[in-house]
Amino acid sequence: MPNIKSAEKRVHVTQRRTLRNASLRSALRTTLKKFEVTLSQNNVDEARQALRIATRALDKAATKGIIHRNAASRKKSRLTRKFNAMEKELA
Repeated sequence: MPNIKSAEKRVHVTQRRTLRNASLRSALRTTLKKFEVTLSQNNVDEARQALRIATRALDKAATKGIIHRNAASRKKSRLTRKFNAMEKELA
């Protein structure tokens, strides 16, 4: 339990940020799962749209500090490779 007023404020700020980060991280995971589901349905147009949305969500998460920018880049690369493989398989 903090004794100093500024330390009390830091506790409140940290709790608020933790909730926000958890919410954004959860939304990011949901977006990535939606892409995976769309990809498994073998619909190229929907998968392309879902990839665009997932890529944007990863970029935003990296900008906000929810995930590291290298992690976002790695995930985008993997998603794109999966999409390209599926597209090549169907063509």
